[in-house]
Amino acid sequence: MNDTPTPPFREQSQSQVPGRTSQMDPKPDHGETSYKGAGKLAGKVAIITGGDSGIGRAVAIAFAREGADLLISYLDEHDDAEETARWVKEAGRKVELVPGDIADPAQCRAIVQKAVDAFGRLDVLVNNAAFQMSHDSLEEISDEEWDRTFDINIGAMFRITKAALPHMKAGAAIVNTTSVNADTPSPSLVHYAATKGAIQNFTASLAQLLAEKGIRANCVAPGPIWTPLIPATMPPEKVKSFGSQVPMKRPGQPAELAPVYVLLASDEGSYVSGATVAVTGGKPIL
Repeated sequence: MNDTPTPPFREQSQSQVPGRTSQMDPKPDHGETSYKGAGKLAGKVAIITGGDSGIGRAVAIAFAREGADLLISYLDEHDDAEETARWVKEAGRKVELVPGDIADPAQCRAIVQKAVDAFGRLDVLVNNAAFQMSHDSLEEISDEEWDRTFDINIGAMFRITKAALPHMKAGAAIVNTTSVNADTPSPSLVHYAATKGAIQNFTASLAQLLAEKGIRANCVAPGPIWTPLIPATMPPEKVKSFGSQVPMKRPGQPAELAPVYVLLASDEGSYVSGATVAVTGGKPIL
């Protein structure tokens, strides 16, 4: 991807969280014109949380082109979700859109039930949805924001996974989105980084717990990725230079993560479990 945009970007911000793709400049690349499928997920059914935009949309496009039917969970970004659904349908696959707040435990259980009702099976769970806000001091973080960050990022992951497991058979796969912040936490993302460390440990324990059942669990640890969450949660001056801190001197595009999720979800990753795969633009993780 030699023509991938590099900073400095235009200073920009969005008033709504987690943000909208249509308001971003430059527009993210989700693999709409580049990803080529090869049937690696043929006949499988996947749930993708946060599948309306960013990394989730790129994973949805890739999974659909690999042959999977999808349930996409998202908060309330209906325009982004419909656009993702359009790409899934264009790939010839079925898609269910389920809006709602996964901070609500009932919504977590409903997501899984709707997938099973719609498709009759569940083979892959991608826990990708996340919430973050940037703060320069601990005092700026309210109790409510702390709790919401944990409820969405790790609480919902636990609840959705717990609801999904009774429907998953040997050969199924769970892929959780952690972050480079799990190993090298940013001081301005205290609560977000804490949840990402929790995700990494949750996944490592889960992989060991589920090995006898033939179900795999892995993490993907993105570095800076150009998604709507960035202008929606960071100051404009940080957005302008976003991604310049890694060795590649740019943020990754969502399309650059999708092949990793495909590998971890597919039978080709049959001996990979308990792993954290870094997609960080050259920044090492421990």
